[in-house]
Amino acid sequence: MRIGELSLKELRDSIKKGEIRCIDVIEDYKKRIEKFDKELKAFITIDWERAYQRAKALDEEKSKEGLIFGCPIAIKDNILTKGIRTTAGSKILENYIPPYSATVVEKIEREGGIIIGKTNLDEFAMGSSTENSAFFPTLNPWDTKRVPGGSSGGSAVAVASFMSPASLGSDTGGSVRQPASFCGVVGLKPTYGRVSRYGLIAFASSLDQIGPMARNVEDVSTMLSIISGYDQKDSTSFKSPVPPYHEKLNEKIGSFKFGVVKDDELEGIDEEIFNAYKGTLDLMEKIGGKKVYIELPHLKYSIYVYYILATSEASSNLARYDGIRYGFRLEKESLLSLYQDSRSKGFGKEVKRRILLGTFSLSAGYYRAFYGKASIVRQLIKNDFEKAFKEVDFIVLPTTPELPFHLGEKSEDPIKMYLSDLFTIPPNLAMLPAISIPVSLGKGNLPIGMQIIGNLFDETNLLKVANLLEKNICFLYNELTRRYL
Repeated sequence: MRIGELSLKELRDSIKKGEIRCIDVIEDYKKRIEKFDKELKAFITIDWERAYQRAKALDEEKSKEGLIFGCPIAIKDNILTKGIRTTAGSKILENYIPPYSATVVEKIEREGGIIIGKTNLDEFAMGSSTENSAFFPTLNPWDTKRVPGGSSGGSAVAVASFMSPASLGSDTGGSVRQPASFCGVVGLKPTYGRVSRYGLIAFASSLDQIGPMARNVEDVSTMLSIISGYDQKDSTSFKSPVPPYHEKLNEKIGSFKFGVVKDDELEGIDEEIFNAYKGTLDLMEKIGGKKVYIELPHLKYSIYVYYILATSEASSNLARYDGIRYGFRLEKESLLSLYQDSRSKGFGKEVKRRILLGTFSLSAGYYRAFYGKASIVRQLIKNDFEKAFKEVDFIVLPTTPELPFHLGEKSEDPIKMYLSDLFTIPPNLAMLPAISIPVSLGKGNLPIGMQIIGNLFDETNLLKVANLLEKNICFLYNELTRRYL
């Protein structure tokens, strides 16, 4: 088996046995990235010198301890990496080099991981296609005329095209799961507070969560075991022991109940997505689940609530990028023009749109009518899920309402673009863990992902059932293997 095909565990074990060296691994991935990323454009920044130095140092270690010892990991470019440029996909941070690393990056390196590069994203994680990057769009490896999803499109593409065995993304309203679905990989959004957000460039602080992507559930569980846990530098992180998810993955789950909504609540989704959803429900029953119809009466309001709350928080978080304290600056004669011109030139169209929406929602006279009401409905959505989880162990929904769409297809219609996150937004509002796994190929050999939502802090059972489902699905990477390995 070639190095690029090896899972995290297989790669680590081969290195520990002395069958391959860390330097060989980096050399192998370097060749593939240099060959294919010219077209796919998954990465914004790669520091090969740093990666080689790290690999050489690991090769000299005798103990070779660590869950991902010698494994290359790609990091979304809104997660800080000390000494490596971090742009958030924005011109305003084009030359920013952080003086410290995010907690998740430190944990990855502590377990022997090698950071190989920073992946492309929609600017400040605002988008569903990775077309909003200030640098270039990323292309879907299954069909390069189509988008890879967003905002963590670069991270998903890096994994799908065998340019990295695993990656980290951030998920505010589906930005890990939606690109995972579009690129045919596994993507997990953990419970809010399970993973430290320290060092994540904020979009919407009450919704953002860092999550892993990989080509199988086992590798995702390994990554979650590494990055989870309380962090005193993040007051929203949860004080609770972290289970060894990767060790519990194959434990028997027994019978379980999974919730589904009525078919009429899925109106408007692609026929192929609907058929794949029905097939997934049948498979869930086959592996020991009992289907239970549930009611989520406020689910239909999720997308409206999200775009009020998320843009409001973005308006506040992005106020710091003013040409004075952080980032890009245009020298002007007056302070006011410096502020105005720096932000006008530094931010892209979608970011400006969301700042305006958020500022309006928080403005005097409109705060109660918009932000206030949205906060109330968010609580109602949480209550709906809490009630549902008294009856079921999991909830199954499509990850996306459609197959990967063409580049430019929705660029001029933000409403259509926002609807791409129709099914991924609710778990973020309710702070629940959710995973997307590839289940089939649709028209044009385009991947289809399905989403399983778990109860708060129940990632252990969520990963178990996803792993069991994965083992009963014959999802083929043959086309990508031929193309990118």
